[in-house]
Amino acid sequence: MRSVYDQECAREFSSLQARMNKYFYDVTVNCPYHQPYPATFYQGVSGPMPDRGMELFLAAGYRRNGNYLYTMHCAGCSGCIPIRLHPRSFRPNRDQRRVWKRNADVDIAVGSIAPSVENLDLCEKFLQGRFPHKNNTAKGYYSGFFLNTITSTFEFRYRLQGRLIGNGIIDIGDNWLNAVYFFFDEDEARRSLGTFNILTMVDFCLRKNIEYLYLGYCIRNVPAMSYKERFRPYYILVDSEWREGR
Repeated sequence: MRSVYDQECAREFSSLQARMNKYFYDVTVNCPYHQPYPATFYQGVSGPMPDRGMELFLAAGYRRNGNYLYTMHCAGCSGCIPIRLHPRSFRPNRDQRRVWKRNADVDIAVGSIAPSVENLDLCEKFLQGRFPHKNNTAKGYYSGFFLNTITSTFEFRYRLQGRLIGNGIIDIGDNWLNAVYFFFDEDEARRSLGTFNILTMVDFCLRKNIEYLYLGYCIRNVPAMSYKERFRPYYILVDSEWREGR
């Protein structure tokens, strides 16, 4: 059963969607997650979005890429499942508590998104190690993906003795936080920095009284996307309703 909050969001989004659908269209490409189906993005470019408008799109399962808002309309595949946490109800498991403790020596700062030399260098190293495709570049990710004029976007910067080892791109509103992307130094893989980044976002939400933390898509047969289910309780969007995951 939908919560009162989700009922209100669904009702408001229905009205918003009716006005904005004419700006959205399907784009079909090869699946970026290497699934054996074409991926169809239902997307539209947007100008500056009021905080509540962005909240409604996130609650409806939409994501942001640059100045585009999108959801998936893939034929034959429904593997991209929107997932969110409610920070006040989250309870870390033993492994997550260990990750938090293991990274006690990491300094964390929040700042405006910036394609600085150190950010670009770390992002480039990450992309070449993980996704060494011809058109994957740090400058391209910043200019076409991270930077935008839709909403307020910031970075969590993680440093070890002054050296940048991780960077989490986030969109933020009054009552929501949207995890856009995270890149890190794979030489520090033993630290489980992806997990640490989510724990940091949960902690930030608790301190700022933010109720909803959107983690993007959970794709259960893609390890880099399925680990989000380890944060419990989690909630997934199924048939237009947010339900507690099992």
